[in-house]
Amino acid sequence: MTLSLEQAVHFGPYRIYPEQRLVMEADQPLRLGRRAMDILLILLKHAGNVVSKQQLMAEVWPNSVVEEINLRVHMAALRKALGDGQAGQRYIVTVAQRGYSFVAPYSLEHVEQHPANPAKASHGHNLPLRRTRLIGRQALVDSLVMHLPRQRFITLVGPGGIGKTTVALRVAEQLIGRYRDGIRLLDLAPVNDPRLITGHLATLLDLSLHDGEPMSSLASFLRERQMLLVIDNCEHLIDAVALLSENLLRGAPQVHILATSRESLRAEGEFVQRLESLDCPPPIAVLDRAQALSFSALQLFVERAMASHDSFELSDAELPLVIDICRRLDGIPLALELAAAQVASLGLEGLFTQLQDSFRLLTHSSQATLARHQTLHATLDWSFALLNTCEQTCLRRLGVFRGGFTLSSAAAVIVGEHIEPCEVFGSITQLVAKSLLSVDVGDEEVFYRLLDTTRSYALEKLEQAHELPGTRERHAERCLALMQQAQTDWELIPTTLWIERYARGLEDIRAALDWGLNARGPEALAIRLTAASTPLWQELSLLKEHGGYVRKALALLDAAAEPCLPLKMALKLALGSACYHAQGGSAETVGAFVTARSLARQCNDVVGELRAVSGHLAVNLSCGNYQMAWVQSQQFDRLGLDGDPVLSLSTHRLRVLALHFVGDQQQARVNAEDVIQRMAQSGHLNRFTHGFGVQYDQSVAALTILARILWLQGHPEQAWRTARQALDIALQINHGTSICYTLALSGCLIAHYNGNTRTARDLLHLLLEQAQKHSVLLFYSWAQHYAQIIDSAEATPSPRAAVGLIKEIMVTLDTARVDDDLLQRADSGAAGWSTAEILRARAEALLAADCPAKNSTAETVLIKAINVAKSQGALAWELRSATSLARLWQRQGRYRQAHTLLAPIYQCFTEGHATPDLKAVRRLLDELQSHVPV
Repeated sequence: MTLSLEQAVHFGPYRIYPEQRLVMEADQPLRLGRRAMDILLILLKHAGNVVSKQQLMAEVWPNSVVEEINLRVHMAALRKALGDGQAGQRYIVTVAQRGYSFVAPYSLEHVEQHPANPAKASHGHNLPLRRTRLIGRQALVDSLVMHLPRQRFITLVGPGGIGKTTVALRVAEQLIGRYRDGIRLLDLAPVNDPRLITGHLATLLDLSLHDGEPMSSLASFLRERQMLLVIDNCEHLIDAVALLSENLLRGAPQVHILATSRESLRAEGEFVQRLESLDCPPPIAVLDRAQALSFSALQLFVERAMASHDSFELSDAELPLVIDICRRLDGIPLALELAAAQVASLGLEGLFTQLQDSFRLLTHSSQATLARHQTLHATLDWSFALLNTCEQTCLRRLGVFRGGFTLSSAAAVIVGEHIEPCEVFGSITQLVAKSLLSVDVGDEEVFYRLLDTTRSYALEKLEQAHELPGTRERHAERCLALMQQAQTDWELIPTTLWIERYARGLEDIRAALDWGLNARGPEALAIRLTAASTPLWQELSLLKEHGGYVRKALALLDAAAEPCLPLKMALKLALGSACYHAQGGSAETVGAFVTARSLARQCNDVVGELRAVSGHLAVNLSCGNYQMAWVQSQQFDRLGLDGDPVLSLSTHRLRVLALHFVGDQQQARVNAEDVIQRMAQSGHLNRFTHGFGVQYDQSVAALTILARILWLQGHPEQAWRTARQALDIALQINHGTSICYTLALSGCLIAHYNGNTRTARDLLHLLLEQAQKHSVLLFYSWAQHYAQIIDSAEATPSPRAAVGLIKEIMVTLDTARVDDDLLQRADSGAAGWSTAEILRARAEALLAADCPAKNSTAETVLIKAINVAKSQGALAWELRSATSLARLWQRQGRYRQAHTLLAPIYQCFTEGHATPDLKAVRRLLDELQSHVPV
């Protein structure tokens, strides 16, 4: 078949638009993974012919060497998503020893107008790709889609395996694009502690909660949002989910909730929708094949049987057996899938006999829900009994995984007593074939997952076999191995790829740390995992949460007879970084870095010492201890790091920071431009500052400080372009603390200095949002102070008292913020970069008193400010102080003197003449000129 761009391929209920890579099922898009779509288009192109496995792998993975299992898994996912086998219809068949063939009847249709691609136009969501075709639930889905907008809060209730999650996901999928602020799926299956629910939801919403009132913070964040929340697997956390739902519904009138649970939440405003079993034929009915296949239970069973056994065909003679099997399994979808998966090995008659024997003693309760639960558990028992010993061991040991896992991770956790590595692959394949293990097919890698019901069953079996502690230990060891590899890869691969590869393991790391750090597991292993996972917490900007684990790990390490010094140093560095962003220059922050340096010296670890010194330097800068930071920056030379170009470059960048804040703008500029040039030449532009105590992206940090230097030197337009470049990089890599850093130190300030009021407000809102989201409370506090000047609507009545650097920044925004402490710092030289502005603020306060006796003092102070600014190379501060002095002289009638002072400084500016400072000077010069004789 030649696939024309102007044609669509029609088969079964589907239309394929090759140009758009779009599959429509009726009027709904079928969301397939990229590889599955590639396979479908290749098979359609060769419809009716066999495409070899080698050809498919070569075309689908042209630049990679992949195992045949990848193709088989992607093919199985494609078949399930299409519902291959529905109503007995075959789309794709396996040709033994040869490959695959698309065999369904099809037609080509001319396309007058291509449909809009909802996948490209939709608003944000985190819904998974569809794994299976929906059977027997479409009327319910349509009803829920219609009623949810009006009822706002619906809970799908039913026993395990009945299909609640499938229905909820299909409803949400059909609502993609209907909610302005998107759809978020919160799966509570991995969550055991009700106190963690708000935190998990906040993570999904890109929000970080303050400790005080998390419910209130969530409701406040969602107040103006139009959003659908799908809360899955609520049954073990009913009271907490009910409370959360009630609070959100009251506080956020445009938020809708679709929940799933084995029982109702009993919450205010909840509408309960019970899911019944799939339809089975009535016991006394005598049906032909077509009539029987109109019942959804039989449809599901036959479709899944065809998927597991290529040659399966339901004959009229076998029809009564299938009807009896579906009735015996109570029409429960998961039970039907488990049974259908055995058709290939047992045949229908063997399957029927097995079920008869296994279910003979099952007593059905008068309560339908309990009866179905018994049926499902009995089906799982029956499926488990059919596994060989190795497969049983594999299944129960896989129960420790919270999320998706790779084949290699599965092997690492399974291998142990009675299991050899070579046996794992075949067992995993069989568990997938028997529907006991689900497959999440990503574009590049295959991940396996246990359904919540199956995982609970597996853990139950694991405990009964007395294997839980050993398996948990191997699970924690695997997490540690992955994080150690992540540390190595951190230096070698792009950030986005690194996060994609390792962030999906966060739930398992949490589980391993919760187990190991709470006296339930091997403490030494958990402590090592806490340290090794530091890069992941930092890349995801989850410093506050990691800080909690670090404190527990340090407490356990301190209690050890002989604590490991390198491990303690690594944890102290992690604690310093977490505390810095949460608390600023607190005693705990400083203590962490000081202790880390002492430990590094004891271990003769030069790089560790560099990290500790750099972290302490950052703290000193934020606290306003510029001279101390300058002295620390000079210590880098004594560490002998010139042989490492990356570390040498990074220490050079930190020296730029110290030069800038200590007040030497000329040298800071020379060094800053040299750093950026060396970054570009060495290929380290846009790379993370991995080796330092406080983590920011290398290029973001360098450009941020260069922007500040440029503005002070009288280049406001260049400064803004540089600040914008820094922000663009931070947003591109989506690193929260780097975004906060550049907004707080340059973006918001330079926009405001330059008179870009609207931009300054927008950036302030972004800073507040990002700082709250990532718990960067240091910069959140700064943003609250900025709001009092930049956007009073965002101002809080009493932000935390300004100290250190932020206190001096605020004087540059509002001279009324000057106080005796700042004046003392300016007089002593401790104020560094801000000295001239503090002096100008003091003079403005004297002039505001409107007392002629104080004018002389003000004049003296302003002259000093001008001289300080000139000596520092801070033309912007020189202009401001000269403007204040010129206005004083103007009031005194000293027009020529004022003009002579101000005009040469103004002429030094080659850009930025539309900024507030320069516009004000231009007006003042014109006024002065009118009084100066020609």
